[in-house]
Amino acid sequence: MTRRWGLIGVAASLMVLLALAIIFPHQMIAPGALIPAHAEITNNCFACHKALAGASPAKCMDCHKLDQIGIFTTKGAKIVRPKPKAAFHQMLAEQNCMACHSDHAGPLLIRHADKRFAHDLLKPVVQGQCQTCHRAPATSLHRGEVSGCAQCHTVAGWTPAKFDHGRFFKLEGDHKVACVTCHVNNVYTRYTCFGCHERQPAQIRALHAEEGIRDIDNCVRCHRSSEGEGEGGERKGG
Repeated sequence: MTRRWGLIGVAASLMVLLALAIIFPHQMIAPGALIPAHAEITNNCFACHKALAGASPAKCMDCHKLDQIGIFTTKGAKIVRPKPKAAFHQMLAEQNCMACHSDHAGPLLIRHADKRFAHDLLKPVVQGQCQTCHRAPATSLHRGEVSGCAQCHTVAGWTPAKFDHGRFFKLEGDHKVACVTCHVNNVYTRYTCFGCHERQPAQIRALHAEEGIRDIDNCVRCHRSSEGEGEGGERKGG
């Protein structure tokens, strides 16, 4: 009985959509007006489309020369922007314009659908060069970061992001603490171990000097986890 009512619901929904498409074709299925830049070819469908085959990237290239996209207009005028944008179209492995662009406003039904840039169209050699097109946020976490965006982000989207803290120091045992404990004022380009550890810099320096170790400014160069901390790793109350 449940399956029967489910099929009836699906059939009813399809009937409603069909009726709306017949009664309001321009709102439901018409592609909508062209973008302002292409307004002059509004009545020339075959400037972009092949008969019974849809839009074609080859047709786009008739006006938009690959080596000039983002640099010059189709009229040959230099494109001047307050903030320069990367001319990345020359770095695409495949010229699939419709993967990112739609010259029509689109049917009302899907007009506000989000259409993102398909990063997998980029040549593999440039897929990791995010800074070519993107600027890192002006935050202490990103400022001075040189390891590459891919250690936290993927081309699928800016979020969700991941950070493998274990590559630098394992947050285990007593080290599962708030970020500000080690990164004072949430400045992630610096850290301190003396937010918790009992011994102060002068004591630590003397202790390491006995072993011939002079550079103690970068603790995680030698200490990657809480294992084997020994006497120098004593903590308050522990």
